Amino acid sequence: MARDFPLPPVVFNVSNPTYRQRHPIPETGPSQPPASIVYEKPLLEELGINMRLVWQKMLSILHPLRSADPSIHADTDLTGPFLFVLSFGLFQLLAGKFHFGIALGSATVASLFLYFVFLKILAGRPGSPDLRRCASLVGYGMLPMVIFSAVSLFQPWGGWLIFGVAMGFVLWSTRVCATLLASRADEYRGLIAFACWLVYMLFALLIIF
Repeated sequence: MARDFPLPPVVFNVSNPTYRQRHPIPETGPSQPPASIVYEKPLLEELGINMRLVWQKMLSILHPLRSADPSIHADTDLTGPFLFVLSFGLFQLLAGKFHFGIALGSATVASLFLYFVFLKILAGRPGSPDLRRCASLVGYGMLPMVIFSAVSLFQPWGGWLIFGVAMGFVLWSTRVCATLLASRADEYRGLIAFACWLVYMLFALLIIF
């Protein structure tokens, strides 16, 4: 027969300050992630890509009868130009033309050409854009050419209609690029516009032929 052995109850006097010093009770609360995770920047921001700024620049160019705001394009970037050149090559690929390398090479040569023109015109005076700014503005001026490349997929070939449409888009690109480049050199706006017209006429010929 089993016998019962009475055991004294175990009592923890938590209110006793001596017990609290010997047995500290950990405080419970919401777990906090490490500081490195909380303050970690997004990947695009770490790469220096600001898609919101690219979108604002696109909207400032899309209106053909309104001048682009030079203050928005003061912060130069190459993300938008690279996307436009890539889109231009993609639409040309849909038309059966592989122009990725030609488009990228033409944009690079155009940037060097305009940079050389500014070196000769301004001769190092304040307001002369650097090579990065020339490349950025030439690339953003490519947006009408990208639209023309997409429109040409549904445009009937032959006749003077395609040349008239091409001239309209060339003038649109020329106006955008010349306005932004000549924002600090208004006295040379005509010469700068002629140089930009030559650049975008080359892209229009790539689309037509």
